[in-house]
Amino acid sequence: MRHEILAGAPATPTDVSLAGAGAAMPSYLEIEALWKVFGKFAALKGVSLTVKEGEFVCFLGPSGCGKTTLLRAIAGLDLQTQGTIRQGGRDISTLPPSKRDYGIVFQSYALFPNLTIERNIAFGLENAKRPKAEIQARVAELLDLVGLSAQAKKYPAQLSGGQQQRIALARAMAIAPGLLLLDEPLSALDAKVRVHLRHEIKELQRKLGVTTVMVTHDQEEALAMADRIVVMNHGVIEQVGTPTEVYRHPTTLFVADFIGETNKIPARVLANGRLASAGTELACAPHDIPVGSAVTAVIRPVDIIPHGTGARSPGAPDTVGTLENLVETAVVKMEFLGSFWRCRLTSPRFGDHVLVADLSINAVRRLRVAEGADMLIELPRDRVLVFAKEG
Repeated sequence: MRHEILAGAPATPTDVSLAGAGAAMPSYLEIEALWKVFGKFAALKGVSLTVKEGEFVCFLGPSGCGKTTLLRAIAGLDLQTQGTIRQGGRDISTLPPSKRDYGIVFQSYALFPNLTIERNIAFGLENAKRPKAEIQARVAELLDLVGLSAQAKKYPAQLSGGQQQRIALARAMAIAPGLLLLDEPLSALDAKVRVHLRHEIKELQRKLGVTTVMVTHDQEEALAMADRIVVMNHGVIEQVGTPTEVYRHPTTLFVADFIGETNKIPARVLANGRLASAGTELACAPHDIPVGSAVTAVIRPVDIIPHGTGARSPGAPDTVGTLENLVETAVVKMEFLGSFWRCRLTSPRFGDHVLVADLSINAVRRLRVAEGADMLIELPRDRVLVFAKEG
Protein backbone atom coordinates (compact mmCIF):
# COMPACT_ATOMS: atom_id res chain seq x y z
CA MET A 1 0.00 0.00 0.00
CA ARG A 2 1.22 3.50 -0.77
CA HIS A 3 1.98 5.65 2.26
CA GLU A 4 1.09 9.21 1.31
CA ILE A 5 -0.97 12.29 2.04
CA LEU A 6 -4.21 12.37 0.11
CA ALA A 7 -6.17 15.61 0.42
CA GLY A 8 -9.65 14.90 1.69
CA ALA A 9 -9.06 11.15 2.12
CA PRO A 10 -9.62 9.50 5.50
CA ALA A 11 -6.53 8.34 7.37
CA THR A 12 -5.99 4.60 7.70
CA PRO A 13 -3.23 2.74 9.57
CA THR A 14 -1.08 2.72 6.41
CA ASP A 15 -2.15 6.07 4.95
CA VAL A 16 -1.30 8.69 7.56
CA SER A 17 -1.79 12.36 6.76
CA LEU A 18 -0.06 15.45 8.05
CA ALA A 19 -2.24 17.94 9.82
CA GLY A 20 -2.62 21.51 8.69
CA ALA A 21 -0.87 23.14 5.76
CA GLY A 22 1.48 20.17 5.22
CA ALA A 23 -1.36 18.18 3.65
CA ALA A 24 -1.60 20.71 0.82
CA MET A 25 2.05 20.46 -0.23
CA PRO A 26 2.67 18.94 -3.67
CA SER A 27 4.33 15.53 -3.96
CA TYR A 28 8.05 15.66 -4.71
CA LEU A 29 9.42 12.15 -4.21
CA GLU A 30 7.27 9.14 -5.13
CA ILE A 31 8.34 5.54 -4.47
CA GLU A 32 6.12 2.79 -5.80
CA ALA A 33 6.29 -0.99 -5.17
CA LEU A 34 10.04 -0.98 -4.57
CA TRP A 35 11.80 -4.32 -4.13
CA LYS A 36 15.47 -4.99 -3.50
CA VAL A 37 16.61 -8.59 -3.46
CA PHE A 38 20.10 -9.85 -2.63
CA GLY A 39 20.19 -13.49 -3.68
CA LYS A 40 17.39 -15.11 -1.67
CA PHE A 41 17.12 -12.22 0.80
CA ALA A 42 14.59 -9.44 0.19
CA ALA A 43 15.86 -6.23 1.83
CA LEU A 44 12.87 -4.22 0.55
CA LYS A 45 9.44 -5.78 -0.03
CA GLY A 46 7.13 -3.68 -2.17
CA VAL A 47 7.76 -0.37 -0.40
CA SER A 48 5.56 2.57 -1.50
CA LEU A 49 5.88 6.08 -0.11
CA THR A 50 5.23 9.69 -1.08
CA VAL A 51 7.32 12.57 0.30
CA LYS A 52 5.95 16.10 -0.01
CA GLU A 53 7.93 19.08 -1.24
CA GLY A 54 9.86 20.72 1.61
CA GLU A 55 9.19 17.84 4.04
CA PHE A 56 11.74 16.47 6.49
CA VAL A 57 11.19 12.69 6.60
CA CYS A 58 13.10 10.20 8.76
CA PHE A 59 13.49 6.51 7.94
CA LEU A 60 13.62 4.88 11.37
CA GLY A 61 14.10 1.26 12.35
CA PRO A 62 16.48 -1.33 13.78
CA SER A 63 19.61 -2.53 12.01
CA GLY A 64 18.76 -4.60 8.95
CA CYS A 65 15.24 -3.19 8.53
CA GLY A 66 15.95 -1.82 5.02
CA LYS A 67 16.14 1.93 5.74
CA THR A 68 19.66 2.43 4.36
CA THR A 69 18.88 0.21 1.36
CA LEU A 70 15.89 2.44 0.59
CA LEU A 71 18.01 5.59 0.85
CA ARG A 72 20.67 4.12 -1.45
CA ALA A 73 18.00 3.20 -3.99
CA ILE A 74 16.72 6.80 -3.98
CA ALA A 75 20.31 7.99 -4.52
CA GLY A 76 20.95 5.47 -7.31
CA LEU A 77 23.89 4.02 -5.38
CA ASP A 78 22.20 0.60 -5.24
CA LEU A 79 19.52 0.15 -7.91
CA GLN A 80 16.29 -1.54 -6.87
CA THR A 81 15.36 -4.98 -8.23
CA GLN A 82 11.99 -3.63 -9.32
CA GLY A 83 9.75 -0.67 -8.68
CA THR A 84 9.60 3.01 -9.61
CA ILE A 85 11.11 6.17 -8.14
CA ARG A 86 9.98 9.61 -9.32
CA GLN A 87 11.48 12.91 -8.22
CA GLY A 88 9.73 16.14 -9.13
CA GLY A 89 7.57 14.20 -11.61
CA ARG A 90 10.63 12.73 -13.40
CA ASP A 91 11.22 8.97 -13.45
CA ILE A 92 14.71 8.47 -12.02
CA SER A 93 14.40 4.73 -11.40
CA THR A 94 17.34 3.73 -13.61
CA LEU A 95 19.35 6.95 -13.72
CA PRO A 96 22.95 6.91 -12.43
CA PRO A 97 23.69 9.03 -9.34
CA SER A 98 25.29 11.78 -11.42
CA LYS A 99 22.01 12.33 -13.29
CA ARG A 100 19.90 12.66 -10.15
CA ASP A 101 19.22 15.91 -8.33
CA TYR A 102 20.34 15.42 -4.74
CA GLY A 103 23.03 16.20 -2.20
CA ILE A 104 24.10 13.54 0.27
CA VAL A 105 25.82 13.55 3.67
CA PHE A 106 27.28 10.34 5.04
CA GLN A 107 27.99 9.29 8.61
CA SER A 108 31.74 9.60 7.94
CA TYR A 109 31.42 13.15 6.48
CA ALA A 110 33.74 12.13 3.56
CA LEU A 111 35.44 15.54 3.39
CA PHE A 112 38.56 15.82 1.24
CA PRO A 113 41.45 16.03 3.75
CA ASN A 114 43.79 17.76 1.30
CA LEU A 115 41.38 20.60 0.50
CA THR A 116 40.57 23.61 2.64
CA ILE A 117 37.05 24.03 4.01
CA GLU A 118 36.11 26.53 1.31
CA ARG A 119 37.50 24.27 -1.43
CA ASN A 120 35.52 21.32 -0.01
CA ILE A 121 32.31 23.34 -0.27
CA ALA A 122 33.22 24.61 -3.74
CA PHE A 123 34.01 21.15 -5.11
CA GLY A 124 30.63 20.42 -6.71
CA LEU A 125 30.34 23.94 -8.11
CA GLU A 126 33.79 23.73 -9.68
CA ASN A 127 32.90 20.41 -11.31
CA ALA A 128 29.78 22.05 -12.72
CA LYS A 129 32.00 24.77 -14.29
CA ARG A 130 30.25 27.60 -12.47
CA PRO A 131 31.80 31.10 -12.78
CA LYS A 132 34.47 31.83 -10.17
CA ALA A 133 32.60 34.84 -8.77
CA GLU A 134 29.45 32.76 -8.35
CA ILE A 135 31.40 30.02 -6.56
CA GLN A 136 33.00 32.46 -4.15
CA ALA A 137 29.67 34.08 -3.35
CA ARG A 138 27.94 30.72 -2.81
CA VAL A 139 30.74 29.41 -0.57
CA ALA A 140 30.70 32.60 1.53
CA GLU A 141 26.90 32.36 1.84
CA LEU A 142 26.99 28.75 3.02
CA LEU A 143 29.88 29.31 5.45
CA ASP A 144 27.88 32.13 6.99
CA LEU A 145 24.76 29.95 7.08
CA VAL A 146 26.51 27.20 9.06
CA GLY A 147 28.38 29.72 11.23
CA LEU A 148 31.90 28.78 10.13
CA SER A 149 33.05 31.77 8.07
CA ALA A 150 36.20 32.09 10.20
CA GLN A 151 37.23 28.50 9.38
CA ALA A 152 37.32 28.92 5.58
CA LYS A 153 41.10 28.50 5.21
CA LYS A 154 41.43 25.57 7.60
CA TYR A 155 41.58 21.88 6.70
CA PRO A 156 39.08 19.24 7.91
CA ALA A 157 41.53 17.76 10.43
CA GLN A 158 41.66 21.13 12.18
CA LEU A 159 37.91 21.11 12.90
CA SER A 160 35.83 19.29 15.51
CA GLY A 161 33.46 16.51 14.50
CA GLY A 162 30.45 18.81 14.74
CA GLN A 163 32.15 21.46 12.58
CA GLN A 164 33.10 18.85 9.98
CA GLN A 165 29.49 17.69 9.81
CA ARG A 166 28.32 21.25 9.21
CA ILE A 167 30.84 21.60 6.38
CA ALA A 168 29.61 18.31 4.89
CA LEU A 169 26.07 19.74 4.97
CA ALA A 170 27.23 22.98 3.35
CA ARG A 171 29.00 21.03 0.58
CA ALA A 172 25.88 18.94 -0.06
CA MET A 173 23.77 22.11 -0.29
CA ALA A 174 26.22 24.06 -2.48
CA ILE A 175 24.66 22.99 -5.77
CA ALA A 176 21.15 23.78 -4.45
CA PRO A 177 19.84 20.22 -4.87
CA GLY A 178 16.15 19.46 -4.92
CA LEU A 179 16.63 16.64 -2.42
CA LEU A 180 18.93 16.29 0.58
CA LEU A 181 19.79 12.76 1.74
CA LEU A 182 21.29 12.22 5.20
CA ASP A 183 22.68 8.79 6.11
CA GLU A 184 23.00 8.60 9.93
CA PRO A 185 24.68 12.05 9.88
CA LEU A 186 25.00 12.46 13.65
CA SER A 187 25.81 8.95 14.88
CA ALA A 188 29.60 9.56 15.04
CA LEU A 189 29.22 12.55 17.39
CA ASP A 190 29.00 12.63 21.17
CA ALA A 191 25.60 13.10 22.82
CA LYS A 192 25.75 16.85 23.55
CA VAL A 193 27.02 17.73 20.08
CA ARG A 194 24.31 15.53 18.52
CA VAL A 195 21.55 17.34 20.39
CA HIS A 196 22.92 20.75 19.40
CA LEU A 197 23.54 19.83 15.77
CA ARG A 198 20.15 18.23 15.16
CA HIS A 199 18.50 21.58 15.95
CA GLU A 200 20.92 23.34 13.60
CA ILE A 201 20.21 20.89 10.77
CA LYS A 202 16.46 21.29 11.21
CA GLU A 203 16.73 25.10 11.22
CA LEU A 204 18.92 24.99 8.10
CA GLN A 205 16.42 22.72 6.36
CA ARG A 206 13.56 25.06 7.22
CA LYS A 207 15.45 28.13 5.97
CA LEU A 208 16.31 26.48 2.67
CA GLY A 209 13.00 24.64 2.25
CA VAL A 210 14.80 21.62 0.78
CA THR A 211 13.03 18.25 0.78
CA THR A 212 15.05 16.06 3.15
CA VAL A 213 15.21 12.32 3.83
CA MET A 214 17.29 11.14 6.79
CA VAL A 215 18.14 7.60 7.89
CA THR A 216 18.52 7.05 11.62
CA HIS A 217 18.19 4.34 14.25
CA ASP A 218 17.93 6.97 17.01
CA GLN A 219 14.29 7.38 18.07
CA GLU A 220 14.89 10.65 19.92
CA GLU A 221 16.62 12.09 16.86
CA ALA A 222 13.69 11.17 14.60
CA LEU A 223 11.08 12.48 17.04
CA ALA A 224 12.92 15.79 17.42
CA MET A 225 13.71 16.46 13.75
CA ALA A 226 11.13 14.88 11.45
CA ASP A 227 7.90 16.22 10.02
CA ARG A 228 7.00 12.59 9.41
CA ILE A 229 8.61 9.33 10.50
CA VAL A 230 8.66 6.19 8.35
CA VAL A 231 9.03 3.24 10.73
CA MET A 232 10.51 0.22 8.96
CA ASN A 233 10.93 -3.43 9.93
CA HIS A 234 12.06 -6.43 7.90
CA GLY A 235 11.93 -4.55 4.59
CA VAL A 236 8.41 -3.16 4.94
CA ILE A 237 6.89 0.05 6.27
CA GLU A 238 5.11 -0.54 9.59
CA GLN A 239 3.72 2.99 9.97
CA VAL A 240 4.06 6.51 8.56
CA GLY A 241 3.06 9.49 10.66
CA THR A 242 4.06 12.61 12.50
CA PRO A 243 6.24 12.13 15.59
CA THR A 244 3.15 12.56 17.78
CA GLU A 245 1.18 10.00 15.76
CA VAL A 246 3.77 7.24 15.85
CA TYR A 247 4.47 7.81 19.55
CA ARG A 248 0.93 8.32 20.86
CA HIS A 249 -1.02 6.26 18.32
CA PRO A 250 1.11 3.31 17.11
CA THR A 251 -0.75 1.07 14.70
CA THR A 252 1.29 -2.09 15.32
CA LEU A 253 2.86 -3.74 18.35
CA PHE A 254 6.30 -3.37 16.75
CA VAL A 255 5.93 0.42 16.50
CA ALA A 256 4.59 0.66 20.06
CA ASP A 257 7.54 -1.36 21.35
CA PHE A 258 10.25 0.23 19.17
CA ILE A 259 9.34 3.90 19.67
CA GLY A 260 10.02 4.76 23.31
CA GLU A 261 9.60 2.54 26.36
CA THR A 262 6.55 0.31 26.83
CA ASN A 263 4.96 -2.06 29.30
CA LYS A 264 3.65 -5.15 27.50
CA ILE A 265 0.97 -6.99 29.46
CA PRO A 266 -0.44 -10.36 28.24
CA ALA A 267 -4.23 -10.23 28.31
CA ARG A 268 -7.48 -11.58 26.88
CA VAL A 269 -10.30 -9.50 25.38
CA LEU A 270 -13.52 -9.30 27.38
CA ALA A 271 -16.73 -7.60 26.34
CA ASN A 272 -17.49 -3.90 26.81
CA GLY A 273 -13.97 -2.58 26.25
CA ARG A 274 -12.29 -4.56 28.98
CA LEU A 275 -9.35 -6.94 29.26
CA ALA A 276 -8.52 -9.79 31.61
CA SER A 277 -4.89 -10.02 32.71
CA ALA A 278 -3.62 -12.35 35.42
CA GLY A 279 -5.73 -11.45 38.47
CA THR A 280 -7.27 -8.24 37.25
CA GLU A 281 -9.52 -6.58 34.71
CA LEU A 282 -8.56 -3.41 32.82
CA ALA A 283 -10.56 -0.89 30.84
CA CYS A 284 -8.79 -0.18 27.55
CA ALA A 285 -8.78 2.06 24.48
CA PRO A 286 -11.16 1.13 21.63
CA HIS A 287 -10.02 -1.65 19.29
CA ASP A 288 -11.51 -4.12 16.83
CA ILE A 289 -10.07 -7.41 18.14
CA PRO A 290 -12.73 -10.10 18.80
CA VAL A 291 -13.82 -11.07 22.33
CA GLY A 292 -11.82 -14.00 23.67
CA SER A 293 -8.68 -13.21 21.65
CA ALA A 294 -5.26 -13.36 23.27
CA VAL A 295 -3.72 -9.87 23.04
CA THR A 296 -0.89 -7.71 24.30
CA ALA A 297 -1.91 -4.60 26.23
CA VAL A 298 0.58 -1.75 26.03
CA ILE A 299 0.99 1.30 28.24
CA ARG A 300 3.98 3.61 28.27
CA PRO A 301 5.78 4.17 31.61
CA VAL A 302 5.24 7.93 31.26
CA ASP A 303 1.44 7.41 31.01
CA ILE A 304 1.13 5.71 34.39
CA ILE A 305 -0.29 8.18 36.94
CA PRO A 306 0.79 7.93 40.60
CA HIS A 307 -1.87 8.72 43.21
CA GLY A 308 0.19 8.45 46.37
CA THR A 309 2.01 6.01 48.60
CA GLY A 310 0.36 3.71 51.12
CA ALA A 311 -2.42 1.26 50.37
CA ARG A 312 -5.97 2.48 50.96
CA SER A 313 -7.32 1.28 54.28
CA PRO A 314 -10.92 0.08 54.69
CA GLY A 315 -13.27 2.95 55.40
CA ALA A 316 -10.74 5.62 54.38
CA PRO A 317 -12.09 8.44 52.17
CA ASP A 318 -11.69 7.74 48.47
CA THR A 319 -9.46 10.60 47.26
CA VAL A 320 -9.40 9.41 43.66
CA GLY A 321 -13.13 9.26 43.05
CA THR A 322 -14.37 6.83 40.43
CA LEU A 323 -11.19 6.60 38.35
CA GLU A 324 -10.72 3.36 36.40
CA ASN A 325 -7.76 0.98 36.40
CA LEU A 326 -6.52 1.81 39.90
CA VAL A 327 -3.91 -0.68 41.10
CA GLU A 328 -2.17 -0.92 44.45
CA THR A 329 1.48 -1.73 43.83
CA ALA A 330 4.77 -2.12 45.67
CA VAL A 331 7.82 -0.14 44.58
CA VAL A 332 10.57 -2.75 44.24
CA LYS A 333 13.27 -0.68 42.53
CA MET A 334 13.97 2.95 41.62
CA GLU A 335 16.49 4.19 39.08
CA PHE A 336 17.45 7.87 38.82
CA LEU A 337 17.76 8.95 35.17
CA GLY A 338 18.43 12.67 35.56
CA SER A 339 15.14 14.29 34.64
CA PHE A 340 12.92 11.52 36.07
CA TRP A 341 12.83 8.37 38.19
CA ARG A 342 12.16 4.98 36.61
CA CYS A 343 10.22 2.86 39.10
CA ARG A 344 9.60 -0.88 38.91
CA LEU A 345 6.32 -1.93 40.46
CA THR A 346 4.73 -5.25 41.35
CA SER A 347 1.15 -6.17 42.26
CA PRO A 348 -0.65 -9.45 42.94
CA ARG A 349 -3.17 -8.32 40.32
CA PHE A 350 -0.46 -8.66 37.63
CA GLY A 351 1.09 -11.89 38.88
CA ASP A 352 4.83 -12.03 38.11
CA HIS A 353 4.66 -9.12 35.66
CA VAL A 354 6.70 -6.05 36.64
CA LEU A 355 5.33 -2.66 35.61
CA VAL A 356 7.68 0.22 34.80
CA ALA A 357 6.54 3.77 35.60
CA ASP A 358 8.46 6.96 34.82
CA LEU A 359 7.77 9.60 37.47
CA SER A 360 8.93 13.20 37.54
CA ILE A 361 11.34 14.28 40.25
CA ASN A 362 8.65 16.54 41.68
CA ALA A 363 6.10 13.70 41.82
CA VAL A 364 8.57 11.42 43.63
CA ARG A 365 9.35 14.16 46.15
CA ARG A 366 5.73 15.22 46.65
CA LEU A 367 4.38 11.68 47.04
CA ARG A 368 7.42 10.46 49.02
CA VAL A 369 7.93 7.53 46.67
CA ALA A 370 10.64 5.17 47.91
CA GLU A 371 11.78 1.60 47.41
CA GLY A 372 9.71 -0.74 49.55
CA ALA A 373 6.75 1.63 49.79
CA ASP A 374 3.24 0.90 48.51
CA MET A 375 1.89 3.15 45.77
CA LEU A 376 -1.55 3.53 44.22
CA ILE A 377 -1.33 4.02 40.45
CA GLU A 378 -3.77 4.64 37.64
CA LEU A 379 -3.54 3.19 34.13
CA PRO A 380 -5.65 5.65 32.08
CA ARG A 381 -8.13 3.77 29.88
CA ASP A 382 -7.25 5.74 26.71
CA ARG A 383 -3.53 4.95 27.11
CA VAL A 384 -4.02 1.18 27.49
CA LEU A 385 -3.56 0.19 23.84
CA VAL A 386 -4.44 -3.28 22.59
CA PHE A 387 -2.67 -5.29 19.87
CA ALA A 388 -3.11 -8.82 18.58
CA LYS A 389 -0.68 -11.21 20.23
CA GLU A 390 2.54 -11.68 18.26
CA GLY A 391 2.83 -15.03 16.50
